Amino acid sequence: QVQLVESGGGLVQAGGSLRLACAGSGSIVSINVMGWYRQAPGKQRELVAVITSGGSTNYGDSVKGRFTISRDSAKKTVYLQMNSLKPEDTAVYYCNADVMTIFAGRNTYWGQGTQVTVSS
Repeated sequence: QVQLVESGGGLVQAGGSLRLACAGSGSIVSINVMGWYRQAPGKQRELVAVITSGGSTNYGDSVKGRFTISRDSAKKTVYLQMNSLKPEDTAVYYCNADVMTIFAGRNTYWGQGTQVTVSS
């Protein structure tokens, strides 16, 4: 069994910053891609940022230049530093990981989500 647990969400004023973290645990052999997606009310889930085990990154257009993704592979943790937050960044943020597990092969896992609310 693999768990992804997010932390760091909350309420912040526009222009402020938040840092999200997502820690993986369980029967993990290795993690390839880790990333963040978000879903606002009435909208589809969208890519925020992803990072490979080699450190390559990809960002959604709406967050480029404001958000930074990083990871600590030894801790099986991915981070999302969010700066210059805007009200339109308000959403539930989900952690995602492409995991090679001990017993179940390779699978994609999602965290439970953490709410980020940006007030104007």
